Formats: sequence, structure tokens, C-alpha cells
Amino acid sequence: MARAKTRARRDGNDAIALLKADHRQVEAWFEQFEKARTAARKLEIAARICNALTVHMTIEEETFYPAFILATKDANLHHEAVIEHDAARKLLAEVEASSPEDDYYDARVKVLSEMIKHHVKEEEQAGGMFAEARKSRLDLPALGAELAARKGELEAQQVAIPAHQRKGANGGLLTRIIEAGSR
Repeated sequence: MARAKTRARRDGNDAIALLKADHRQVEAWFEQFEKARTAARKLEIAARICNALTVHMTIEEETFYPAFILATKDANLHHEAVIEHDAARKLLAEVEASSPEDDYYDARVKVLSEMIKHHVKEEEQAGGMFAEARKSRLDLPALGAELAARKGELEAQQVAIPAHQRKGANGGLLTRIIEAGSR
């Protein structure tokens, strides 16, 4: 059993490994955003960040967090994570509704990055949500499979929706990416 859990963690099939991989990907995109010089590149990276965070928060809220609170009964960690997600969603909406031409655009993305770094640190630290989940009786490989399946569904929905019908289509982030790329 211990070997199976170790293998699942190493292969990225366990819930925590999947969530941590998402964290590393978004961190890399935030770093790319900081180095980006053109409006089109900033919009492209911001769209990736916003889409990835939306999917990540959804799978955590729909699947991981309910399983976590059932297994650990740790309402404090759970509630804090939910509140942090609420704050991040508000800032995500502001990023999606603005553009690099907005004087506050880079600041919004920077503050979002800092919020996410704080949230990730709290989830991943000793005594944090992931450590507590590992100590519980959660079936992390099975939960990881469930998270991966739902993540795939959500990502497919993002791709399947025509750009003009996506969130922000009336002058929003995705429309501006398309327009910036055609210039």
C-alpha cells in the first residue's frame, strides 16, 4: 500500500500531486507575465492564468475541499481556503474585464499573483491543507483521478466554447487577445 501511494505521488496521479502541479504551472505563468513586454503577450499569459485558476479553484471547491472537510473535520483550514478563493475570483474578474492599456492592469495581475502565492503556501505548508489531507484517510489516488477527470471536462468546455461566446466576449479578455493577435 505504501508503495502504491508513493508511486501515485511520483506519477502525479494523487490529488495533491495534481493540485501542486497546477500551482507550479500558474507560478511559471506569473513569472512569464512579469517578463512580458507586449500587450498581446500579457493578454495571452493573463488568459492562461485566469483559465487555469478558474478550473483549479472549481475542482478544489467541487471535489477536494468537500472531501477534505469530511475526512479531517478541519473547518478552519477549509473556510479560510474558500474565502481566499472568493477574493481571488473577484480579482480574476477585474483582470478579465481590463487590459494592458488600463493603468492598473499590471498591478491587478501582480496582486493576484501575490494572493495565489499566499494561498499556495498555506495549502502546501506543514500543518496546511495538503499535509492534513495526507494524514487523513482520504483515498488520494482515487480523489486525484476524480479531480483529473473534472479538470479535463472543464478544460474541454473552455476550448469548445467559441471565442465570441466566452466570458468577456463583449470587449473582454479573450476578445482582446484575438484582436491583439490580428494586429
